[in-house]
Amino acid sequence: MAISGINLLNTIQQTTAGRTTPAQAQKTFSSMLKQSLNEVNATQIQSDALTNQLANGGQVDLHSVMIASQKANIMMQTTLEVRNKAVEAYQEMMRMQV
Repeated sequence: MAISGINLLNTIQQTTAGRTTPAQAQKTFSSMLKQSLNEVNATQIQSDALTNQLANGGQVDLHSVMIASQKANIMMQTTLEVRNKAVEAYQEMMRMQV
């Protein structure tokens, strides 16, 4: 089972090791964010497909469906928490007086 978060951490460390411009950092962050959201979407789609197969009487193990469902649920909850923290940080910066 591969954990993609660690791979993203390595990408960030490699990027920050050398000098980068703000534009390069923005591109790296946006591509990392897009990749993460695509992984969450793919996990959700896989979970839905397995659930549909099970509901239609397909040849699928119940434990595989439950594992995929929980994995998709955890990834979605983590994504929502990251979004909430980003919104909170943005709101906090907007409240700062210059």
